[in-house]
Amino acid sequence: MGNITQVHNTTTEQLTASFASILDERIEDLKKNFTPREPEEYLTAKELEDVLKISSVTRWEWGKKGILNPKKIANRVYYLRSEIKELLLKSNS
Repeated sequence: MGNITQVHNTTTEQLTASFASILDERIEDLKKNFTPREPEEYLTAKELEDVLKISSVTRWEWGKKGILNPKKIANRVYYLRSEIKELLLKSNS
């Protein structure tokens, strides 16, 4: 059976106001600390080759080896810029 909490000497209005106050504080904290995510940017194969200074053969081989993670969208191949940044950071570590 669940826990039962009893509140004495408090009206429902006071209890509701107390909850509303706590929720307002939490919402304000979230607003202060919230940073919206930037939308994902996709690179074409040519843009990826230019950024990494690699050939199309290297791009293809890296895709086969799992180094790059190509995304196919309507018969086209794209790469997430965020994944490329992570790849560069890992290789510099």
